[in-house]
Amino acid sequence: MKLRNLFYLLLILPFLFISTACSSDDESNPTNPTVNEAQVLAEYLEANGDFINTAAPAIITAQDVRDMQLAKPDKIYIIDIRSATDFQNKGHITGAVNVTLGNIVTHVKGINATSYEKIVVACYSGQTAGMAVTFLRLLGYSNVYSLKWGMSSWNSSACTSWSMTAVGNNYTGFETTVNAKPAAGSLPTINTGKTTGQEILEARINQILASADPFGEIKIAWGTVTSNLSNYFILNYWPENHYGLGHLPGAVQYTPKADLKLSTNLKTLPTNKTIVLYCYTGQTSSQVVSVLKLLGYDIKSLLYGVNVMNYDWMGTNGLTQWKQTEVKEFPVVTGQ
Repeated sequence: MKLRNLFYLLLILPFLFISTACSSDDESNPTNPTVNEAQVLAEYLEANGDFINTAAPAIITAQDVRDMQLAKPDKIYIIDIRSATDFQNKGHITGAVNVTLGNIVTHVKGINATSYEKIVVACYSGQTAGMAVTFLRLLGYSNVYSLKWGMSSWNSSACTSWSMTAVGNNYTGFETTVNAKPAAGSLPTINTGKTTGQEILEARINQILASADPFGEIKIAWGTVTSNLSNYFILNYWPENHYGLGHLPGAVQYTPKADLKLSTNLKTLPTNKTIVLYCYTGQTSSQVVSVLKLLGYDIKSLLYGVNVMNYDWMGTNGLTQWKQTEVKEFPVVTGQ
């Protein structure tokens, strides 16, 4: 009898060992739950300033920059993200430093940002700078602004991206039909491997800025859009009363600072089609699109807004226009 019991015990022991070992492994290496990164990031952004629905667009005029430069030169820091060639040869604002868009976050982290009242990012037209400012704002630099109209407003010798020859009146196909928003769906899928909102945000910014042309990935010309309207979900980022004056065919109206929230209409944006968001001049749209790009949307900012499509129509309807008086002809310096 004793021998039989010993035999059964020896037979069972290996199975007990395997079971115990497996149990131990499961406890020491638990499986992480799936993280909906876009949801986590959207909630984080809304809980931490909600830039897209509060401060955007963060813009400062050339006149305000010049006034501060003269009154408190030690309290303003100017970053110029144009090409090194244009920065040196066409002229730049006195004291400005030339930084590439891809290195903007690294650069600002390397200065004592809190010692300045204003950090101003200048580009050609105010649109590329919009991406830089958006990313910095989301990272907590609330004193960062984009130079309105870019260097085109500072001095015509430095840049002519905005000029009377740059605006146009070639598009007349606006409609007044009210196009309904789609039903709410889900957010896009993003995968950084991170779990917290702050970590996901930093990873997404790094991913986008690592591109050879970060702003190039979110810009689109009006001719490309109007020649293939059905290829895009067109988002009109104007108040309802302006939308009613006329808009691109098929465009759906989203109210600024209200409709792109989790609690309102953010999830009505499609995840299976390229979105084109347009405003008046492209400066607001570049900042809003930069946030939505971080969330994973396939989205573009319409360059120069409707000003480049039908400038006169904008003026007739009292909508925001670039004007020659925006060019202040403030002094520039050349070289490094």
